[in-house]
Amino acid sequence: MGLVAEFDIGCQALPLAGVAASAPDATLVLEMQYNHGNRPLFLVTVQDGSQSNVEAALSEAYDVGEWTLVGQAGETRRYQVFPALSLEEQLGEHLDDLAGLEALATADAIIQRIDVIPAGWRQTGWFADRDAFSKFSSFWQRNADFRLHRLTRDGESEPPGDGLTDRQHEALRIAYELGYFAIPRQASLEDVAAELDISPSSVSERLRRAQTHLIEETVATTWPPLPN
Repeated sequence: MGLVAEFDIGCQALPLAGVAASAPDATLVLEMQYNHGNRPLFLVTVQDGSQSNVEAALSEAYDVGEWTLVGQAGETRRYQVFPALSLEEQLGEHLDDLAGLEALATADAIIQRIDVIPAGWRQTGWFADRDAFSKFSSFWQRNADFRLHRLTRDGESEPPGDGLTDRQHEALRIAYELGYFAIPRQASLEDVAAELDISPSSVSERLRRAQTHLIEETVATTWPPLPN
């Protein structure tokens, strides 16, 4: 049976880590399109944070050649980013084993999600077996700061709430502590927004996303399917 792992790769030279550092209030999720030669195209989904700050950070980033806003829904924005450097050019001075980096591309693993954080990348992925995960983790332990958050067998249940972003956790906690979920309600959406220093509409979307995820991970899985 395969393994599911969640871990941080602490390497500030990783693509777009500088953008995350310049726009710390935003959540950046990166997808890499490898059918673009030695410079894979980046698709970046951004939630929260200031749009102007994120776009200024993209424009100023040394590793971004061009970027385009390709879609927006509420506080969620989707960017297409053309890198200015190949991965080898970007990481060559920071990794001792570039050949090992290339070998990871053929590992028995699928990286499901890449969250770009100021320190590097936070990844979640599936690995065929412990040997495949060991090869992956050993490479990054030798070349960067590798921190494992979770390692479970494929199919094992996770604690409710896994998969929430840090900002969703924070919004739920603040809303709960202020009494937003109390009956009768003791705090307004504006109160929660003031505490988080963001707009009420951003708080509303953040709470809805968090609540939807919790329902999908807990209650929804026990419901019978709706009739056709």
